[in-house]
Amino acid sequence: MSDVWALGAAYEPYVGRWSRLVARDFLEWLAVPAGRAWLDVGCGTGALSQTVLGQAAPRTVEGVDASAGFVEHARAHVSDPRCAFRVADAQALPFEDGAFDAAVSGLVLNFVREPARMVADMRRVTRPGGSVGLYVWDYAGEMQLMRRFWDAAVTLDPAAGPLDEGTRFPICRPDTLAGLFSAAGLRDVDTRALDVPTVFRDFDDYWTPFLGGQGPAPSYCVNLPEDRRAALRERLRATLPADAGGRIALVARAWAVKAHV
Repeated sequence: MSDVWALGAAYEPYVGRWSRLVARDFLEWLAVPAGRAWLDVGCGTGALSQTVLGQAAPRTVEGVDASAGFVEHARAHVSDPRCAFRVADAQALPFEDGAFDAAVSGLVLNFVREPARMVADMRRVTRPGGSVGLYVWDYAGEMQLMRRFWDAAVTLDPAAGPLDEGTRFPICRPDTLAGLFSAAGLRDVDTRALDVPTVFRDFDDYWTPFLGGQGPAPSYCVNLPEDRRAALRERLRATLPADAGGRIALVARAWAVKAHV
């Protein structure tokens, strides 16, 4: 089964809204001075780029993504004249050496074919002394909305085990991320956990985004036969920690890494 990344409007309620919270904390930690040129690699629907614009006082922001649908969504929803989006490969960035003061990426590294190439190219397009940083979900641990989904899915269907992002993406661990940055020749490498609340107003607010088909878990969900999808839905309804009003409070953890060129 292939991962699907095409519809920005379906991706936003699934992950985009939580990525924006992580982006805020990530940029505070990165602490790039105002007036700099930024590159957002794998910009998706524009969550990280928009947060850079609102929080980091950049001179310019360039966003690139392999999905034309996501780039179209970002262009439609981010109108700041300092920002531009284009379709491009994260592993072969269409920019000159040292073109940016900061190259960042949110929730993308584990989906590219050659993560080391992506990090190396982010380093290439960042000027000496500039910052390179990224974050990925803690799929195997405390990215709870996905962890709860896959734990329920694999309980009902052991064959789903290899599709579980916690299994598929061992790169999403702090020591592995640090090693990747060090191997790319980056210096002052540092990692940290970024935890944000993911509060769902009710079960439907949690479940409905999995029907949008954007990303591994939703792709698995929408391709199930209706009876098995219903069984998964009811398993989740029974096991998620809802309060008396139906509100479901979870946590999303991302692992972040930063360094200097």
